[in-house]
Amino acid sequence: MNLVSLRVITDDVARLVAFYEQVTAVAATWATPDFAELVTPSCTLAVASSRTVALFGADSAQPAANRTVIIEFRVADVDAEYRRLTPLGCEFVQQPTTMPWGNRSLLFRDPDGNLINFFTPVTPEAVRRQDR
Repeated sequence: MNLVSLRVITDDVARLVAFYEQVTAVAATWATPDFAELVTPSCTLAVASSRTVALFGADSAQPAANRTVIIEFRVADVDAEYRRLTPLGCEFVQQPTTMPWGNRSLLFRDPDGNLINFFTPVTPEAVRRQDR
């Protein structure tokens, strides 16, 4: 089994895709006006319109209702990313902090309120865990 994609449902695909393009510096590939993907070397972040939810079953997903999943991106330098993102007006939840498990993390929210973690392994153990 291989995790290949995370999909975020939103009422405003263009706004959310523009946000993720800006914070990740990855250009989206649009399949339709209701669906776009940001492809990274390890996983794809898909953004889909709430209009697509009916294809999976009525009310199977709700946009802007997530408070349990954190979308995580490994970055080269969390502190540099924090400086880059600050002028963009991101809603920061936690400034760069070294966590007990050895990652330096920056937590912020996308326009729909979904939590994003940019992290960099900084201890030898964390680096070993992340190198695959």
